[in-house]
Amino acid sequence: MALPSLHDRVVVVTGASRGLGAGMAERFRSLGMRVGVCARGASPLAGRSGVVAQRLDVRDEAAMQGFAAAVAAELGPIDLWVNNAGVLEPIAFLRDLSGEALMEHLAINVGGVLAGSKAFVGHLHRTGRGGVLVNVSSGAAQRGYAGWTAYCAGKAAVDRLSECVQLEEAEHGLRAYAVAPGVVDTAMQTTIRGMSEERFPAVEKFRELKRNEAFNSPAFVADRIAALAFDPEARPDSVVLRLPSEQG
Repeated sequence: MALPSLHDRVVVVTGASRGLGAGMAERFRSLGMRVGVCARGASPLAGRSGVVAQRLDVRDEAAMQGFAAAVAAELGPIDLWVNNAGVLEPIAFLRDLSGEALMEHLAINVGGVLAGSKAFVGHLHRTGRGGVLVNVSSGAAQRGYAGWTAYCAGKAAVDRLSECVQLEEAEHGLRAYAVAPGVVDTAMQTTIRGMSEERFPAVEKFRELKRNEAFNSPAFVADRIAALAFDPEARPDSVVLRLPSEQG
């Protein structure tokens, strides 16, 4: 897949201290993009040229607004914003899931996407430019898994949120997507594979993926996102997308 030149582009990736987020940010930078990254933890890209890195809580709308402003001030107008920050836990059957634990989960996985999306939309309105918003979703948005009540509900909400913001902001030049990246072998997957069948009945499916190394790499995911954002030939018609397998 040939990508257009990205050397004049600015991208933001949230949740970029490790795993998929860090891998995507590294790949975007290697493609020549200027990169803004934020997470609760330190980013491996912090201190490098063409990078703005901040440690913050993605649920904090004021912090996200300030981060967007800092990125724009140092790197230029933001072309692509990727809301990647999220958590898997609690892994629990509904009968054992407390309302407090569910609300904490949704505050990160949905509230964080809301705060990041609002920060980007506000930036586009201020600059009068178009841009692409990508909210990282999951196949769990499309089907339920026993033990993943919180995660499935949150990712389904991300899909609907993305469709709504696309309808609301298309006339201002926004293109929004909810992208399920396929299975990427991150610390989250290690946690999943360590679950008992009693706690997470579908665990064997994920252990089989590991045995076959049937994963998508962060670089593959980043390339696909860059293509849908900047290559007119790769522009999808649907807001909700699932990436293909890297193995074909």
